[in-house]
Amino acid sequence: MVSVSAQPGLEAAGVRHVLSRLELVEARVRAAVARRRSTDPDPDDRFRGLYISPADVQRLLQRTPGAPPPDPQAQAAFGQVEEEADRAEQAGADLRLRRLARSFQLDQLDLELLLIALAPDADPRFERFYGYLQDDVSRRRASIGLSLELCGLPSTSALARNRLSSGGPLIEAALILVEDGDRPFLTRSLRVPDRVAAHLLGSDEPDAALAGLALTCQPAAAPEGGVLARWLGGRDRGLAYVREQSGASGASLAVAALGEAGRASLVLDLERLRGDDDVRLMGILAAREARLLDAALIATPIDALSARGMAAVRAFAELPGVVILVGSKGWDPAWSRTVPLLLEVGGATAAQRESQWRERLDGETPPDFDLLSTVGQYRLTADQVWRAAIAARLQAAAHGRRVDEADLKAGARAQNAAGLERLARRIEPAVAFQDLVLPAEVLELLVDLVVRARQREVVLGTWRMGGASSRRRGLTALFAGPSGTGKTMAAEVLAMELGLDLYVVDLATVVDKYVGETEKNLDRIFAEAERVNGVLLFDEADALFGKRSEVRDAHDRYANVEVAYLLQRMELFDGIAVLATNLRANLDEAFARRLDSVIDFPEPEPDARRRLWERCLGTRMPRGDDLDLDFLAEAFKLSGGNIRNIVIAAAYMAAESRVPVTMTDLVRATQREYAKLGRMTVESEFGQYYRLLP
Repeated sequence: MVSVSAQPGLEAAGVRHVLSRLELVEARVRAAVARRRSTDPDPDDRFRGLYISPADVQRLLQRTPGAPPPDPQAQAAFGQVEEEADRAEQAGADLRLRRLARSFQLDQLDLELLLIALAPDADPRFERFYGYLQDDVSRRRASIGLSLELCGLPSTSALARNRLSSGGPLIEAALILVEDGDRPFLTRSLRVPDRVAAHLLGSDEPDAALAGLALTCQPAAAPEGGVLARWLGGRDRGLAYVREQSGASGASLAVAALGEAGRASLVLDLERLRGDDDVRLMGILAAREARLLDAALIATPIDALSARGMAAVRAFAELPGVVILVGSKGWDPAWSRTVPLLLEVGGATAAQRESQWRERLDGETPPDFDLLSTVGQYRLTADQVWRAAIAARLQAAAHGRRVDEADLKAGARAQNAAGLERLARRIEPAVAFQDLVLPAEVLELLVDLVVRARQREVVLGTWRMGGASSRRRGLTALFAGPSGTGKTMAAEVLAMELGLDLYVVDLATVVDKYVGETEKNLDRIFAEAERVNGVLLFDEADALFGKRSEVRDAHDRYANVEVAYLLQRMELFDGIAVLATNLRANLDEAFARRLDSVIDFPEPEPDARRRLWERCLGTRMPRGDDLDLDFLAEAFKLSGGNIRNIVIAAAYMAAESRVPVTMTDLVRATQREYAKLGRMTVESEFGQYYRLLP
């Protein structure tokens, strides 16, 4: 038998109990072998099991089915083993066989059947025992008929047979697998799954099939946690559904509530399920694992299953034991016959997130470091804060310094899901306010927008200034002005100041000619945007947010539906969005109420154009002595984007000629930019430099 000498103290008591019960199984096997030999006409036949002799047939004809008589010695031995187990439990030992019986509601017959099936996995001698008793050397596991015989039950007992039929507790919970389904019922083999055998013999390694789904989840306290903890202490506990809002983690709440109730938890990430996984089987394995560990099962997010249909959700919603499902959708009563406890959990406040950051960083930032202003705008869950803190520490250690603001922001940005990148172009900001060339009043409005973005958690969350009926928690701004005046760059600056990434929505992935598809694409974009900490930029927004018109045909009606949907979705959007347009007048008036800020970007004046020319030329490119930037700024009424195009075109000319950039290069590049814009090249505008044109 398996040795338990390597397992100290009370831990060894659980394995010793299992082995003692297996010794009782061995005693019954010995008795069965003795009975076989007493009626066997040729017990020393070397070819036993390979053929059936006439003597064997005669013996079978004379044999009447029935249960062997009870063995008083075996009953006494059983009593001694269980008395020793009682004393071990009173001393605090965890007897896994008994805990398994309580968790899965097994009776003594179930345990006997389980131990008989387990025996070959604990002691290889049982393979040969079972082969002899079944007259077949290839049958190394106990059949149903042999198991019933060893339990002292007749093979005709309906009650006993039901224990190993579909619906029996051992089969339903996958504690025993019935193999050889094409054979008659009594000759089908019984096998204990490796995970169950390992558990009874002292191992806590999780099931290999679930290892890829297991999730380490950090607890996060919330008011709703107390409700869940009280439910866990009640009699009617079974199924609970936690609906999480943006920035919330229902799994973290459930882990915290279970900890408060003194319960362990098994958290599974359902998004890691592969397309070819059998969801029903995974649910059975998950319930078995949770009950083996005496833990509650937490499955998140249930949205990953709802896309596969009702049956996939029921595979987890109707599992036995304590099951807590987490998702972002409302509960559908068709998901389960069990009525669940319904909870809704909101995101943590800025103060709560600051506390989580401080706990995770554990004093690794300077004492006077303003943590709230640095990371307050990141709407992270407790798990994301934990991972972001680890990422920040790794970043700082790699550079040989203490954790600073840049490390924290980089760690927070690293928690963004990649789903939005399939629908929008991600830009890591690289410009700041000092790179903008805009009028003072425009810069002031941009600074005000940054302040609103940073402090919205305090104003709308802590101070509740939005009112009890307000559903708007997001921030939306409109940047309007001619092309090239700095709208996209200003959105990048906004993201830079907030330490966020900029996601530019690609209209090609949004607009669809088929009815309803555009709305679906927009819904996916908004849903993914609420999962990331970033700034969402709708460039050329008038293409999507145009005015509704009088309905003359089906095209007008569906176009109006798209705009109406956008109005509703913007109302519920919880993130930061910037709409950029060259044609402000084309936007629907209803968007104005939903905008937190409207900033007009004017064409630059001469002094601003002079600074744009200087900035676009930079400091590294060699310049000729004939550059007249004052003339360029006064003569050509161009936006910053046009000036940049001209400077880059001139730089290519200079690089090809291996000379510094000259006024000729800039004037000729300006002529080409005019041609792109559809403008005429006139001598009065180009002045004395008109002669440089080809």
